[in-house]
Amino acid sequence: MSGGNVMSAEAIAALVEAAKDGNLPEEPTVPVRKRRVQAVDFTRPTKFTADQERRIKRGLEAFCRTASTRLSAELRVPIELEVIASTQLTWSTAQSQLPSNSVCAVIDINPIDTQMLMSAELSFVLCALEALLGAAPDHAPKDRRLTEIDWALSRRLFGTMLGQLSLIWKDVAEVELALGALEGTTENAQVAPFSEPTLSLTVEARIARTSSTLSLLVPFCAISPVSAAFSQRDGAGPAGEDEDTSEAVDAALRGVEITMRAEVSDTHMTVEDVLALKPGDVVRLDGQASRGITLFADQVPVHRARPGRSGLKRAAQILGPVEDDR
Repeated sequence: MSGGNVMSAEAIAALVEAAKDGNLPEEPTVPVRKRRVQAVDFTRPTKFTADQERRIKRGLEAFCRTASTRLSAELRVPIELEVIASTQLTWSTAQSQLPSNSVCAVIDINPIDTQMLMSAELSFVLCALEALLGAAPDHAPKDRRLTEIDWALSRRLFGTMLGQLSLIWKDVAEVELALGALEGTTENAQVAPFSEPTLSLTVEARIARTSSTLSLLVPFCAISPVSAAFSQRDGAGPAGEDEDTSEAVDAALRGVEITMRAEVSDTHMTVEDVLALKPGDVVRLDGQASRGITLFADQVPVHRARPGRSGLKRAAQILGPVEDDR
C-alpha cells in the first residue's frame, strides 16, 4: 500500500487473484445488539388484576345461575345464561364490538356514583317480551323497532336482571346497582372515556331455540373506589372478619353435645369364640391393667382415666391425655 489508504497495483492484482480462488480474507464480525423495541397493543390494556377479573367473572357466573331461575319463572319459559368470554379492552373497542342491534342499559353504581353498561341483543329482548306477554317463543322473532310499550316492558326485563346482579355486587363490594337510561344504540351509551380500560364479559342467553348474547362492560373507573373489594382472593374478607368468624364458629361448636364413653380395652375374637362364651369365662384384653381406661369423645380418644364411682354412679378420674403412640 502507498499513501496510507491507497493500494498498489501489485496489491490489487493479488486481491483479484485471491477473489478468483475464493480466498478473500474474512472481515471481522461486528456483534449485533438485540432490538429493545417491544410491540404494545394499546387496544388490550391490563388495568384489571387477575384477582379483580376473576371475582367479577365469578360474580357474573353466580348472576347467571340466579337470573336463569328468576327469568324462567317470570317468563314461564326455560332460560339458560352462561358466561362464555371475558377480556380487557379500551372502552371504545369494547363498545364497538357490541352487536349493532343491541339494547343498552346504563347501570348506576351507588353510593360511589359511577356507571357501567349492560347490553342485550334485540332478539333476546323481543323473545323475552313475547314470553312475558304469553306467547310461546318457538323461533327467533323478526327484528323490529321497539314501541313505547316495548320500552316500558324492557325496563322491567332489565330491572329483573339487574336486581339479581345487584345482590351479588352488594355482597362483594357493598354497592348497589340501579337501572339508569335505556338506549337503542350503542353510540348513545357513553359512560366512560374512550381510552378507559374496560373489562368486557359476554353471556350467552338461550331461550327455547333462540340463542343471543348479553354483555357487561365494566370500566375500571366504575370499580376504582371499591377496587380493594374485588382484589381480595376468593374466601378472603375484610381485616378482622376472619377473627370474628373464628370466634363465632368456636362458640357454636362449644354448644354441640357429644357422647363421652369409657373403654377398658379391646381384643379380637372369631365369631365362633364369641358364640362359645358362657357365664364365668374370662376374656383377656390386649391393654395393660396399669394403663387404666380410655375416655373417648365420640370416636376420638382424648384422655386416660382411672375407673371408680361417684356416689351411686360409675365415674372416671382423669389421669392425663392419651399418648401419641396409642
